[in-house]
Amino acid sequence: MDDAAGFQDIPPTTLADLLGREQVMDILIRPLWPSMPRVAGPAFTVRCPAGDNLMLHAAIHRAPAGSVIVVEAGDVDYAVAGGNVCAVAQRNGIAAFVIDGVIRDLGEIRDMRFPVFARGVIPIPGGKAAVEPLNAQVTCGGVQVNAGDIVVADEEGVVVAPRDRGSRLLADARAKLAKESAETLDMWEAAHRARIDQILAAQGYQD
Repeated sequence: MDDAAGFQDIPPTTLADLLGREQVMDILIRPLWPSMPRVAGPAFTVRCPAGDNLMLHAAIHRAPAGSVIVVEAGDVDYAVAGGNVCAVAQRNGIAAFVIDGVIRDLGEIRDMRFPVFARGVIPIPGGKAAVEPLNAQVTCGGVQVNAGDIVVADEEGVVVAPRDRGSRLLADARAKLAKESAETLDMWEAAHRARIDQILAAQGYQD
């Protein structure tokens, strides 16, 4: 999607405010090395059954540059990727992996600074036998992801923007950020206190 590059400057927190909880992956899908930069790109979706990683290994040769490969893995008992897979993905211009599963060779991946968001690491790899369609709808971190949806991820979490809302959402996010940047802390505090006091009063709270 042409809008994908614009989302690089949009924090997941801003998108979460606009999209709601259903588009935010659960907290176990996290960056696997520290100080990971924000990534944003169109989803290239992959489904790997339990114990098998064939289709992710196929996807690194097929996903367009700039894609975020989003993986629905069948378990957390077998790694779906390791250092060489990540190195090839990086060389082919893939922006990141977001995996509802686990990987291995974390030290190598950290050293090459390839962004991986996943549930963790395990040293044993999966097999390569199960063929599944690429770019079908998957579920990752509790969020349904379709090919071309915009994935934005950093240390705050992973948010999925539906592809058909990309342009409108980007405009709304930029407007929200501009409004926030023009607001001083004093302005925010005054508005915040008034809102909280109003809610407390409505609930019968008294100091």
